[in-house]
Amino acid sequence: MASQQARSADKRNVKKAQAPATRRQALKHLPTSMRSAVGKEAGAVRQGDSPSCAELSARARRLGIRGRSKMGEAELKRAIAGTK
Repeated sequence: MASQQARSADKRNVKKAQAPATRRQALKHLPTSMRSAVGKEAGAVRQGDSPSCAELSARARRLGIRGRSKMGEAELKRAIAGTK
């Protein structure tokens, strides 16, 4: 029979193990309007209408933009647009 301390440690370990899976499901918890906007943006990238984050990063590297590795996709777009 497990002690109370062992059971509480088990519960903590289970929660720690489940945490990454719940973080990966972040889209599920967003409002519908935000989910559809994210979906439309992803669709544009897949169809080639919009550059992917990797493509933006490569373009920023060629332009010599500092801090590009820490930038998100929107920041990269603004930085690239600002250099033109």
